[in-house]
Amino acid sequence: MNEQLNSDNENIKSKRTIRSFVLRQGRLTKGQEQALNNLWPVFGIEYDANSPIYFATGKPAVLEIGFGMGASLIEMAKNAPNKNFLGIEVHKPGVGACLMAIEENQLSNLKVMCHDAVEVLENMIPNHSLDKVQIFFPDPWHKARHNKRRIIQPKFVQLIRQKLKLGGILHLATDWQNYAEHMLDVLNQAEGFENLSPSSNYIPRPDDRPITKFEKRGQNLGHGVWDLQFVNK
Repeated sequence: MNEQLNSDNENIKSKRTIRSFVLRQGRLTKGQEQALNNLWPVFGIEYDANSPIYFATGKPAVLEIGFGMGASLIEMAKNAPNKNFLGIEVHKPGVGACLMAIEENQLSNLKVMCHDAVEVLENMIPNHSLDKVQIFFPDPWHKARHNKRRIIQPKFVQLIRQKLKLGGILHLATDWQNYAEHMLDVLNQAEGFENLSPSSNYIPRPDDRPITKFEKRGQNLGHGVWDLQFVNK
């Protein structure tokens, strides 16, 4: 009986989805809490597997996964009013901060979601609807036993490819060299993607990706940053 229970438990564990994130919610500031209460109905999109998101025609659609506190996403939306942006973040303080910044900057081309990006992609983003997907500084899960939690995995990049238009771009950035090498290896082997780097590895930071305060602090300490761009062929 005990052996059967142990076997059943192992089967259950093996079927559980491996998450690329851990919910470390932290404390909301009063402003963030007010933004979630008051601004979410205006700028937020609730997860609903039966309600696909349709982007306005004639404007490129950009999806950012894991926008943190939203500073660089806000900057990009400000600098590209001709594009529609959707940001996904699971941590509520970051969502609240981004909502506050959307209102402060009076942006009409940015919406946010607070949900697992994998489920959003699978159930709410129509195929071939995105011009660009960007994932900047995802959790590196630097311990070897945790590498399986990294969001950049073969199955996930194929899900992204399914949602990108032909010619659409996947843009990744990390400040962990080991993760950069992992990303490069996964994308180089991914069907349908072509590296935009002339040297078939990394690219200089594009002008349209703002430097965050965290990144600038790291650069001052001599830390490297690696950008990768692949096109859906």
